[in-house]
Amino acid sequence: MPRTVTAGLDGSAESRAAAEWAAREAKLRGLPLRLVQVWEPLPDPLAQAPLLGAEAEQDWTEPVPRDSAEGLRLRHPGLEVITEQRTGDPVDELCEAAGTSELLALGSRGLGGLHGFIVGSVGLAVAGHAGCPVVLVRAGERAADEHLADPAGIPSAATPFRPVVLGLDITAPNASLLEFAFGTAALRGAPLRVVYAWVPEPPPAYTPGYAYEAEAPVAEEALEPRNAFMLGRALEPWRKSFPDVDVAEAAVGGSAGSVLVDASRDACLVVVGRRVRTGRLGAHLGHVAHAVLHHSPAPVAVVPHG
Repeated sequence: MPRTVTAGLDGSAESRAAAEWAAREAKLRGLPLRLVQVWEPLPDPLAQAPLLGAEAEQDWTEPVPRDSAEGLRLRHPGLEVITEQRTGDPVDELCEAAGTSELLALGSRGLGGLHGFIVGSVGLAVAGHAGCPVVLVRAGERAADEHLADPAGIPSAATPFRPVVLGLDITAPNASLLEFAFGTAALRGAPLRVVYAWVPEPPPAYTPGYAYEAEAPVAEEALEPRNAFMLGRALEPWRKSFPDVDVAEAAVGGSAGSVLVDASRDACLVVVGRRVRTGRLGAHLGHVAHAVLHHSPAPVAVVPHG
């Protein structure tokens, strides 16, 4: 099967926003858009009920991808839209669909205020297991939200893109993560802001009567230029590979999750990584990815890497 940009669709407002985002991304990448709806069979006792049976649910769900595809084709002329309905466990089916996808977009629901956003169990599990980048899109996300306001301060999809923000661990900068972030910024003609957040380690505890030789802690003021140097060195080959991408970098003292959430407020996309693990259970997302997924107002891409 040819590579696609894929969106999980269930008829909810957040999944429709994810499908719209995926349509825009597919056009940028010159790829077809695939809408995948997963129908999870009811348990046997419920499936026998006349109003809740399998045929009744399928009749109700079948128009969702068809109607969504028709609307997307009208709003995005020239875009190839493929619909696909699957039966089974949503996490398993979406992860399988991710195997032939450049990326997979899913929706998340906003709570408003300080409460952030709900990323459901399916979204967290797919983001933690899928073999391709998974993008979580907020309900109500619009094309204009990815762009700078026009000179009059009015939202517009015709202005330049806001920055792509990448959270990077300079102790283990991963090529897959960097390639995705640089490539995504290049597609948009957007600047790339690369952020490394660090928290100085506390000095070792002193125990009376115990003599030891320990390496003296590095002063906080000495860490900043060292971290900035390491960040610049990690980015140097990627600047050469993507010379047209305007890159800004920052080594910032503070919690990585909080720093990235702050940076996300003016971003079109936030990119974070997750390590690939072989275990089947668990969401397999680190605390930084969790914080960004639940509190970034911008779409978040979770990129798997070794």
